Amino acid sequence: MRVVTIIPTFNEIESLPLTLARLRKAVPESDVLIVDDNSPDGTGDFADDAAASDPQVFVLHRAGKAGLGAAYIAGFRWGLDRDYDVLVEMDADGSHRPEELPSLLAAVDSADLVIGSRWVPGGSVVNWPAHRKLLSRGGSTYSRAMLGLPVRDITAGFRAFRRETLESLDLASVESVGYGFQVDMTFRVARLGKTITEVPITFVERELGASKMSGNIVFEAIGNVTKWGLSARWAKLAGRFRSKA
Repeated sequence: MRVVTIIPTFNEIESLPLTLARLRKAVPESDVLIVDDNSPDGTGDFADDAAASDPQVFVLHRAGKAGLGAAYIAGFRWGLDRDYDVLVEMDADGSHRPEELPSLLAAVDSADLVIGSRWVPGGSVVNWPAHRKLLSRGGSTYSRAMLGLPVRDITAGFRAFRRETLESLDLASVESVGYGFQVDMTFRVARLGKTITEVPITFVERELGASKMSGNIVFEAIGNVTKWGLSARWAKLAGRFRSKA
Protein backbone atom coordinates (compact mmCIF):
# COMPACT_ATOMS: atom_id res chain seq x y z
CA MET A 1 0.00 0.00 0.00
CA ARG A 2 1.62 3.24 -1.16
CA VAL A 3 0.78 6.15 1.12
CA VAL A 4 1.40 9.88 0.71
CA THR A 5 0.69 12.36 3.50
CA ILE A 6 -0.25 15.80 2.18
CA ILE A 7 0.66 18.78 4.37
CA PRO A 8 -0.54 22.23 3.19
CA THR A 9 1.57 25.12 4.46
CA PHE A 10 1.49 28.87 4.68
CA ASN A 11 3.93 30.48 7.11
CA GLU A 12 4.63 27.32 9.10
CA ILE A 13 8.40 27.65 9.44
CA GLU A 14 8.17 27.15 13.21
CA SER A 15 5.91 24.10 13.19
CA LEU A 16 6.69 22.22 9.98
CA PRO A 17 10.22 20.98 10.88
CA LEU A 18 8.92 19.36 14.07
CA THR A 19 5.83 17.87 12.43
CA LEU A 20 7.80 16.51 9.49
CA ALA A 21 10.42 14.90 11.75
CA ARG A 22 7.72 13.26 13.86
CA LEU A 23 5.88 12.00 10.79
CA ARG A 24 8.97 10.50 9.19
CA LYS A 25 9.77 8.71 12.46
CA ALA A 26 6.23 7.53 13.21
CA VAL A 27 5.29 6.33 9.70
CA PRO A 28 8.51 5.97 7.70
CA GLU A 29 6.74 4.10 4.92
CA SER A 30 4.64 7.15 4.05
CA ASP A 31 5.88 9.61 1.46
CA VAL A 32 5.21 13.27 2.24
CA LEU A 33 3.99 16.04 -0.06
CA ILE A 34 4.31 19.58 1.28
CA VAL A 35 2.01 21.96 -0.60
CA ASP A 36 3.30 25.45 0.06
CA ASP A 37 1.38 28.60 -0.90
CA ASN A 38 4.44 30.79 -1.45
CA SER A 39 5.03 31.36 2.27
CA PRO A 40 7.00 34.58 2.86
CA ASP A 41 8.54 33.20 6.06
CA GLY A 42 10.76 30.63 4.33
CA THR A 43 8.56 27.55 4.78
CA GLY A 44 8.95 26.68 1.10
CA ASP A 45 12.72 26.94 1.30
CA PHE A 46 12.79 24.60 4.29
CA ALA A 47 10.55 22.17 2.39
CA ASP A 48 12.94 22.22 -0.58
CA ASP A 49 15.89 21.48 1.70
CA ALA A 50 13.99 18.61 3.31
CA ALA A 51 13.13 17.16 -0.10
CA ALA A 52 16.76 17.45 -1.21
CA SER A 53 17.90 15.38 1.77
CA ASP A 54 15.05 12.86 1.91
CA PRO A 55 13.87 11.01 -1.23
CA GLN A 56 10.44 10.43 0.35
CA VAL A 57 9.69 14.15 0.78
CA PHE A 58 8.29 16.17 -2.11
CA VAL A 59 7.24 19.79 -2.51
CA LEU A 60 4.51 21.39 -4.59
CA HIS A 61 4.90 25.16 -4.80
CA ARG A 62 1.83 27.27 -5.57
CA ALA A 63 1.77 30.90 -6.66
CA GLY A 64 0.04 32.27 -3.57
CA LYS A 65 -2.37 31.71 -0.72
CA ALA A 66 -5.53 30.26 -2.26
CA GLY A 67 -7.07 28.38 0.65
CA LEU A 68 -6.89 24.99 2.32
CA GLY A 69 -9.31 23.31 -0.06
CA ALA A 70 -7.43 24.34 -3.19
CA ALA A 71 -4.15 23.17 -1.64
CA TYR A 72 -5.57 19.74 -0.87
CA ILE A 73 -7.14 19.39 -4.31
CA ALA A 74 -3.75 20.15 -5.86
CA GLY A 75 -2.18 17.58 -3.55
CA PHE A 76 -4.80 14.97 -4.42
CA ARG A 77 -4.18 15.44 -8.13
CA TRP A 78 -0.44 15.12 -7.56
CA GLY A 79 -0.87 11.91 -5.60
CA LEU A 80 -3.38 10.35 -7.98
CA ASP A 81 -1.09 11.07 -10.92
CA ARG A 82 1.64 9.10 -9.11
CA ASP A 83 -0.56 6.10 -8.30
CA TYR A 84 -0.64 6.31 -4.52
CA ASP A 85 -3.15 3.94 -2.90
CA VAL A 86 -3.93 6.12 0.15
CA LEU A 87 -3.81 9.90 0.39
CA VAL A 88 -3.70 11.44 3.85
CA GLU A 89 -4.58 14.95 5.00
CA MET A 90 -2.55 16.32 7.91
CA ASP A 91 -2.04 19.81 9.37
CA ALA A 92 1.46 21.23 9.60
CA ASP A 93 1.02 22.74 13.04
CA GLY A 94 1.24 19.53 15.10
CA SER A 95 -2.45 19.47 16.04
CA HIS A 96 -2.71 16.13 14.24
CA ARG A 97 -0.31 13.79 15.98
CA PRO A 98 1.68 11.78 13.42
CA GLU A 99 1.95 8.97 15.96
CA GLU A 100 -1.79 8.34 15.50
CA LEU A 101 -1.62 8.00 11.73
CA PRO A 102 -1.16 4.19 11.90
CA SER A 103 -4.68 3.95 13.38
CA LEU A 104 -6.13 5.72 10.36
CA LEU A 105 -4.14 3.58 7.94
CA ALA A 106 -5.27 0.39 9.67
CA ALA A 107 -8.91 1.44 9.34
CA VAL A 108 -8.63 2.38 5.66
CA ASP A 109 -8.40 -1.31 4.78
CA SER A 110 -12.17 -1.56 5.33
CA ALA A 111 -13.31 2.02 4.63
CA ASP A 112 -13.35 4.46 1.75
CA LEU A 113 -12.66 7.47 3.99
CA VAL A 114 -11.23 7.41 7.51
CA ILE A 115 -11.60 10.46 9.74
CA GLY A 116 -9.52 11.08 12.84
CA SER A 117 -12.28 12.20 15.19
CA ARG A 118 -12.20 14.36 18.30
CA TRP A 119 -15.83 13.72 19.16
CA VAL A 120 -16.21 9.93 19.18
CA PRO A 121 -15.56 7.89 22.36
CA GLY A 122 -11.83 7.92 23.02
CA GLY A 123 -11.27 11.18 21.14
CA SER A 124 -10.24 14.39 22.89
CA VAL A 125 -8.81 17.88 22.50
CA VAL A 126 -5.92 19.41 24.43
CA ASN A 127 -5.40 23.10 25.29
CA TRP A 128 -8.60 24.28 23.66
CA PRO A 129 -10.63 27.06 25.31
CA ALA A 130 -14.32 26.46 25.85
CA HIS A 131 -15.39 28.66 22.91
CA ARG A 132 -13.29 26.62 20.46
CA LYS A 133 -14.85 23.37 21.68
CA LEU A 134 -18.30 24.91 21.37
CA LEU A 135 -17.56 26.15 17.85
CA SER A 136 -16.25 22.76 16.69
CA ARG A 137 -19.00 20.70 18.29
CA GLY A 138 -21.65 23.17 17.20
CA GLY A 139 -20.34 23.23 13.63
CA SER A 140 -20.34 19.45 13.42
CA THR A 141 -23.82 19.17 14.95
CA TYR A 142 -25.30 21.78 12.60
CA SER A 143 -23.64 20.21 9.56
CA ARG A 144 -24.82 16.71 10.50
CA ALA A 145 -28.38 17.95 10.96
CA MET A 146 -28.49 19.94 7.72
CA LEU A 147 -26.84 17.27 5.59
CA GLY A 148 -28.28 14.18 7.26
CA LEU A 149 -24.90 12.63 8.00
CA PRO A 150 -24.03 10.43 11.00
CA VAL A 151 -20.39 11.60 11.14
CA ARG A 152 -19.59 13.02 14.59
CA ASP A 153 -16.56 15.14 13.61
CA ILE A 154 -17.49 16.30 10.13
CA THR A 155 -15.11 19.27 10.19
CA ALA A 156 -12.05 17.19 11.16
CA GLY A 157 -8.95 17.61 9.00
CA PHE A 158 -6.96 14.45 9.83
CA ARG A 159 -8.13 12.02 7.13
CA ALA A 160 -7.15 9.10 4.94
CA PHE A 161 -8.77 8.60 1.52
CA ARG A 162 -8.53 5.52 -0.63
CA ARG A 163 -7.49 6.54 -4.12
CA GLU A 164 -10.68 5.00 -5.55
CA THR A 165 -12.72 7.34 -3.36
CA LEU A 166 -11.02 10.45 -4.71
CA GLU A 167 -11.19 9.13 -8.28
CA SER A 168 -14.96 8.78 -7.94
CA LEU A 169 -15.36 12.45 -6.99
CA ASP A 170 -15.55 15.41 -9.33
CA LEU A 171 -12.65 17.30 -7.78
CA ALA A 172 -12.93 20.08 -10.34
CA SER A 173 -16.32 21.05 -8.91
CA VAL A 174 -15.06 21.42 -5.31
CA GLU A 175 -15.06 25.15 -4.63
CA SER A 176 -14.85 25.21 -0.84
CA VAL A 177 -11.57 26.79 0.17
CA GLY A 178 -11.68 27.13 3.95
CA TYR A 179 -13.31 25.58 7.01
CA GLY A 180 -16.13 24.10 4.93
CA PHE A 181 -13.83 22.05 2.68
CA GLN A 182 -13.85 19.08 5.04
CA VAL A 183 -17.64 19.17 5.30
CA ASP A 184 -17.93 19.39 1.51
CA MET A 185 -15.70 16.37 0.95
CA THR A 186 -17.50 14.31 3.59
CA PHE A 187 -20.88 15.11 2.07
CA ARG A 188 -19.68 14.17 -1.41
CA VAL A 189 -18.24 10.86 -0.24
CA ALA A 190 -21.44 10.03 1.70
CA ARG A 191 -23.70 10.81 -1.26
CA LEU A 192 -21.83 8.23 -3.31
CA GLY A 193 -22.69 5.60 -0.71
CA LYS A 194 -19.09 5.18 0.37
CA THR A 195 -18.06 3.84 3.77
CA ILE A 196 -16.89 6.49 6.24
CA THR A 197 -15.19 5.38 9.46
CA GLU A 198 -14.18 7.54 12.41
CA VAL A 199 -11.29 6.62 14.69
CA PRO A 200 -10.56 8.50 17.92
CA ILE A 201 -7.64 10.92 18.04
CA THR A 202 -6.26 13.45 20.48
CA PHE A 203 -6.23 16.88 18.88
CA VAL A 204 -3.56 19.18 20.31
CA GLU A 205 -3.80 22.95 19.89
CA ARG A 206 -0.79 24.43 18.11
CA GLU A 207 2.04 25.73 20.28
CA LEU A 208 3.97 27.52 17.52
CA GLY A 209 2.93 29.87 14.73
CA ALA A 210 -0.40 31.59 14.13
CA SER A 211 -3.79 30.00 13.54
CA LYS A 212 -5.36 30.46 10.10
CA MET A 213 -8.91 30.33 11.50
CA SER A 214 -10.99 33.46 10.96
CA GLY A 215 -14.58 34.60 11.20
CA ASN A 216 -14.90 34.78 7.41
CA ILE A 217 -13.90 31.12 7.09
CA VAL A 218 -16.54 30.07 9.63
CA PHE A 219 -19.31 32.13 8.00
CA GLU A 220 -18.39 30.70 4.59
CA ALA A 221 -18.75 27.20 5.99
CA ILE A 222 -22.11 27.90 7.62
CA GLY A 223 -23.45 29.44 4.42
CA ASN A 224 -22.28 26.55 2.28
CA VAL A 225 -23.64 23.89 4.62
CA THR A 226 -27.02 25.60 4.67
CA LYS A 227 -27.05 25.81 0.87
CA TRP A 228 -26.04 22.18 0.39
CA GLY A 229 -28.54 20.92 2.93
CA LEU A 230 -31.47 22.86 1.47
CA SER A 231 -30.51 21.86 -2.08
CA ALA A 232 -30.37 18.18 -1.13
CA ARG A 233 -33.75 18.35 0.59
CA TRP A 234 -35.32 20.16 -2.35
CA ALA A 235 -33.93 17.59 -4.78
CA LYS A 236 -35.33 14.78 -2.65
CA LEU A 237 -38.72 16.47 -2.42
CA ALA A 238 -38.79 17.17 -6.16
CA GLY A 239 -37.97 13.53 -6.83
CA ARG A 240 -40.96 12.42 -4.77
CA PHE A 241 -43.26 14.70 -6.75
CA ARG A 242 -41.93 13.33 -10.02
CA SER A 243 -42.40 9.75 -8.91
CA LYS A 244 -46.01 10.42 -7.91
CA ALA A 245 -46.70 12.11 -11.22
